Amino acid sequence: MTVKRFHAEIVTACLTGALGIAAVIGATELGWRWSERGPQPGYFPFYVGLILLGASLWNMGSAFVRHRRALAEGLEGAAVEEPFLDRDKVKRLGGFLGAMLAFVVATMWLGIYIGSAGYITYSAWRKGGYPLLLSLAIGFGFSVSLYVIFEVIFKIPLLKGPIEPMLGIY
Repeated sequence: MTVKRFHAEIVTACLTGALGIAAVIGATELGWRWSERGPQPGYFPFYVGLILLGASLWNMGSAFVRHRRALAEGLEGAAVEEPFLDRDKVKRLGGFLGAMLAFVVATMWLGIYIGSAGYITYSAWRKGGYPLLLSLAIGFGFSVSLYVIFEVIFKIPLLKGPIEPMLGIY
């Protein structure tokens, strides 16, 4: 599977356009006009959303124009049709996104400390090529440093999941 540059540009323009639309809709619910007291809460997000939507439409139009021009000139191997992601890059990206998804699920279920220890350990071991024991030490050390920085120094409690009652914290 190879993702072409043209397709990547169209998908990106659609996604950023959807974000712009979401910002505009959210801003209209908050009020986007100028009142006698000044701008309403949605004033700046509304215009940022419009700018984002306009830029997305511009990028989509540019991609279509370049694609059509390349097809009209018979340039099948033109820059518009060059591969954006080849099979190897898609596989690496999928591995990264899969690990991130597992991290998010583990964090929601087990807490930030266990989730981050698992993610850092896996990344150091599988992606970084470190030995398993060193990877475990890195993951554990990272979680301990998170705890010290946020819980001890800044007094900001983070999501602990089931380890909170086991350790008798809070």
